[in-house]
Amino acid sequence: MDILWIIIGLLFIIAGIVGCVVPVIPGPPLAYVGIIFAELTTPSPFSSKFMILWALAAAAVTALDYIIPVWGTKKFGGSKYGTRGSMIGLIIGLFLGPAGIIIGPFAGALVGELVYGRKGKDAVKSGLGAFVGFLAGTGIKLVVSGMMAYYFFGAALSVVKNIF
Repeated sequence: MDILWIIIGLLFIIAGIVGCVVPVIPGPPLAYVGIIFAELTTPSPFSSKFMILWALAAAAVTALDYIIPVWGTKKFGGSKYGTRGSMIGLIIGLFLGPAGIIIGPFAGALVGELVYGRKGKDAVKSGLGAFVGFLAGTGIKLVVSGMMAYYFFGAALSVVKNIF
């Protein structure tokens, strides 16, 4: 049964890593599910504290993924209109697929700044901040999901050694 848990967990780990770069797939939560499947093996490879900490990390990174583009907009000099536009663009982008999620925050911040009355250059700078924020969020998701994959493979290797 342990091999089955490892195979299912591996599928979730792979989906989690893919989900870090494909915006519609929730990468870190899926990678965490992979860790849960590794935890089902005998003997249990992780402590309760480990499982709770990684659950919190997955939840935090998932939440931050929606906040960081707005933060990037502000850091690049965006106004309230630009940050709101970035958030609206992200929400609209969710319905337009992966490209929409990448372009949405940029376009939303750009439009928000133009509505606010900013000149083209400043509006583009604000939109660039939203895009940089998106890239930063993707990087953070990759790091967290990669760490979970590392621990998963350590546990999986231990299970395989015990079987063979």
